[in-house]
Parts: sequence; C-alpha cells; structure tokens
Amino acid sequence: MSKQKVVILSPFPISEEARERWRRKFPNFDFIFHLKTWGEPRAVETVPDEDWKKTVALFTPSALPAPEQVPKLQFVQLSSAGANMIINHPLYKDTNITFTSAKGAYDPQIAEWAVSTFIGVRHHLYRYHEQQKQRLWNRILDPVPSSVGQTVGILGYGSIGRQVARVSQALGIKVHAYTLHPKNTPESRRSESGLADNLGDPEGTIPEKWYSGTTKEELHEFLGSDLDWLLISVPLTAKTKHLIAREELQVLSKKRAFISNIARGPIVQTDDLVEALENGSIAGAALDVTDPEPLPKEHPLWNAPNTIITPHISAFSTAAPDRVLRIFEYNLEQLVAGKKLINIIDRKENY
Repeated sequence: MSKQKVVILSPFPISEEARERWRRKFPNFDFIFHLKTWGEPRAVETVPDEDWKKTVALFTPSALPAPEQVPKLQFVQLSSAGANMIINHPLYKDTNITFTSAKGAYDPQIAEWAVSTFIGVRHHLYRYHEQQKQRLWNRILDPVPSSVGQTVGILGYGSIGRQVARVSQALGIKVHAYTLHPKNTPESRRSESGLADNLGDPEGTIPEKWYSGTTKEELHEFLGSDLDWLLISVPLTAKTKHLIAREELQVLSKKRAFISNIARGPIVQTDDLVEALENGSIAGAALDVTDPEPLPKEHPLWNAPNTIITPHISAFSTAAPDRVLRIFEYNLEQLVAGKKLINIIDRKENY
C-alpha cells in the first residue's frame, strides 16, 4: 500500500540531516521535495497529479494546487508569517483545510533590521557612508536625539512587534502597543508565537500603555500618544489597507515621528507618505516594503529625505529556514498525534 504524501515546495535548501530525521520520525509519509520555489504557480505543476491525490500536508511559500487536486489534504504550512498572498485562492477560500503560518520564525532578524535602520538614520550613518565613498571628513551637525526615554508605538503587537519591543526596551525606549482586540487582562496579553526560544514579550509586560480598536478615533488616540517612532507590523487585510494615510501622518507630525514599515506596503498610502517626508512633517522612514513593489526606478519615494528603502529582505537570515522548518515539523507531529496545530490562520481575520 502506497504511503501518504507530504509535498515540500521550499524557497530554501533542506539539509539531508533534516530529511533523514523526518523519514525516521514519520515513517508513514513519503516526502516529495521541490526546492528553490518562491510561490510561483508553476511550482504546483512539478508534482504529478497522482502524488497530489495522496498528499496530506503541504509546505509552500504561496503556490497552491486546486482543491480538486488534493482530496486528502489536511493542512498547509506557509513559509511566510503573512497570508495576504493566498487569501483569494480557492484552496484557502473554498475549503476547511487548516492553514498555518511561520509566525515567530522571523522575529529576531526583522527586529534587528527595524532597530538598526531607525538608529542608523538618526545617527546619519547612511549620509556618512556616502561621504566615506567620497573620502570626505565632514561632520553633520544636525543633533542626534537620545533614544532613552523616547517612545515607540508598535502598531500590531504580534510576535515581531514583541521582539522589537524587547530590543527597544533594552535601549531605554518606552513602548506603546496597539492591537485590534482589547488586551485588558494579563491572560489576554500573553502570546504564544511559533516555537521561539526566550524571545519577544510572551507575557505582554513590556508596553507601558495598551491601545486597541477598529475606528479612526481609537487609532488616532494611539498615534497621538507622544510617539517618537511608529513601527508598522500589522498584517495586510481589507481593514488595514491604507490604515496610515494623510490624517494619520498629521497626527504623527505632532512629534515628527519616524516611521518603520516591516509589514506590507499597501498599509501605508504611499503618496501621502512621500508628501509628509518631503515637507518634513515626519522625521524619516525605514521601509522594507513599499506600494508598489518592486518600487519603480522613477518613483519619488527613492529620493525622499531621511529615508532608507530595502527590497523586502528584513526577514532574511541564516537562522530563519531552521526556525520555519521547526514549526512545520512540530505541526506534522501534532497532525500525526491528532492534536491542535500552532499558528493556525484565522479565516475571519486572515492572519
């Protein structure tokens, strides 16, 4: 009798050690590996229909088969922390198959990116690097604000936001947190994210203030809470598209806040952001994501003052693949044992 199939459409290599461990741990599964696939739909075509018919678990960045191809599929493990790229696919939209994310796998490196770019812009490091290439010894006399005692507002206090909070606290930065739903009790402030070890703020004790809500008034109360730095770390959904636009930027101009976006580009209205950067009403921006993406060469955002742009790479690190695969392996164990998986994507919220 043929074994059930587990299909791996992986954007990164998987060691022979990991493969052998899975074969020993899951003797009733036949693993099918297709590496260096980044979610292209054609990646699905690399798996024969006969294998899809026997597939019970799928690991993928975003490439998904049609529902009729996978009658036995029980769960899909995304290699990403977000799910916005698959929410309109029939396999997600029209079935009850469990989808899980890699939430928790990318927290350390994204937090490092967020804090280092914020500090780097403030300390003029990117301007000094340009001077270095010209062999210029010129002091930039714009004063550098001390981070100690300043406040970061974390818009979306999930696993990434909690790790940014942890690092920020070590620098003496106060933390305000904003969530969709109220977190009024110690229990509601706790979070279990992936299989992270000694990271983030699992008990939710770091923020000095908590905010929540779905209205502009509630959002503006948070943005107006004397923020020096806004970190955007909410998922992209219908509710969060253009969540930060002209009105919100005007609220942030109260203290000329710095903006970091490590989430998704469309959460910010790009034209409004460019205007705020050019007129100096906000102090600057660090953007790992943009709208549109990739950013066209002629786009004015490239030349916005005090702005650093990177091409959606803040999650990249040598450790990330191992963390993602640990989550996948754990979920396979849970599947075999008939227990609840972790990082299940809520189809009502789409994250």
